[in-house]
Amino acid sequence: MNYWLLLIPVISAFIGWFTNWVAIKMLFHPKEPRFVLGYRIQGIFPKRQEQFAVKLGKLVSDELLSFTDIEARITDPKNLEKILPHLEGHIDHFLRVKLSDSMPVISMFIGDKTIEKIKSVFIEELQNLFPTLIKKYVGQLQAELDLEQIVTDKVRNFSSDKLEAILYQVMAREFRFVELLGGILGFLIGLLQVGLTLLTR
Repeated sequence: MNYWLLLIPVISAFIGWFTNWVAIKMLFHPKEPRFVLGYRIQGIFPKRQEQFAVKLGKLVSDELLSFTDIEARITDPKNLEKILPHLEGHIDHFLRVKLSDSMPVISMFIGDKTIEKIKSVFIEELQNLFPTLIKKYVGQLQAELDLEQIVTDKVRNFSSDKLEAILYQVMAREFRFVELLGGILGFLIGLLQVGLTLLTR
């Protein structure tokens, strides 16, 4: 038996691992276009950053963070209920302290029962007014802010080094798995080659 045949799976495993390692590196490198043997080579993310920025800006504004969703969340009655105690506290402080300091004569005629009635009227009015105010404010905000353009500009100006660092933080294990998978598949292909070589002798 030719023992040199045993090197074939090892070499194939190395080639499989190395090609996958190069493929992962080429997601980000080279950052600037390079010409190799007349071919223009550049990392996928640096090369497609402009298109990626435009697509992501549209996706965020249309699907992930639309002004309609923001308005619905803010005007949700549950959210209003959460801030009502704070509003009630401010109104109570205004009627009992600030009004007394600013208009001592009027405060003399306002007792606890009157304060509670005024508070309940204010709270009820705020509950009715709050959704309308928010809708108007969100409408003005939407007219003034182009969410799609903001996201597009941010991603367009995003450092490719920073993007690479973030993706490696999130997907380091997956990248290593892809490299290892290349080595395993290369090794199996090498074994197959050895088997076919021995069978054809």
